[in-house]
Amino acid sequence: MHIKSLANRGRRPAVGDFVTYSVSADAQGRTRAEDVAITNVRKLPKLELPFNALPIFIAIGFLMVVGSAILVSAIPMLILPIYLVISAATFTVYVFDKSAAKKGTWRTSESTLHLLSLAGGWPGALIAQNRLRHKSKKQPFRVIFWATVLLNCAAFVWLLTPEGAKAWHSAESAVVVKLSDFVSTCCAW
Repeated sequence: MHIKSLANRGRRPAVGDFVTYSVSADAQGRTRAEDVAITNVRKLPKLELPFNALPIFIAIGFLMVVGSAILVSAIPMLILPIYLVISAATFTVYVFDKSAAKKGTWRTSESTLHLLSLAGGWPGALIAQNRLRHKSKKQPFRVIFWATVLLNCAAFVWLLTPEGAKAWHSAESAVVVKLSDFVSTCCAW
């Protein structure tokens, strides 16, 4: 048979398919099949990616922007590891929350998920929402999530300003003082 003889050209016949056809002869008198139809048309599985790559590119792109900003400005190098650690922690919280949702057990509150996103874990949350298909459909949650992303990005951009850099250094100094007090207290025991 010639492919042009196939009535339903959506796919070619495969081994094991049943076909119907009528027999005729071509111009040279050779036998050929005409009006060929696959009678047991099987639906082929949809070729789908298990996830959308765009959120992953957004998350990685943002982290690359953070890394680039560290290289070309006065932003402390500590910012990138903070984003990475909080993102990994946020991803992990989403994994546990998805598992709890499936089991019907105690869940992480949405406010905690939003707080983690606001604190810099939104790249991990974005990847988790996409890969785990968790918290990716509920519209009120999504609106607040994207608001936390915008607020976090605005705070990051603010760190690029002289006022933001000064505030970061003040906060960093306060944390160092508190940590040194904590270590001194622990060592005194």
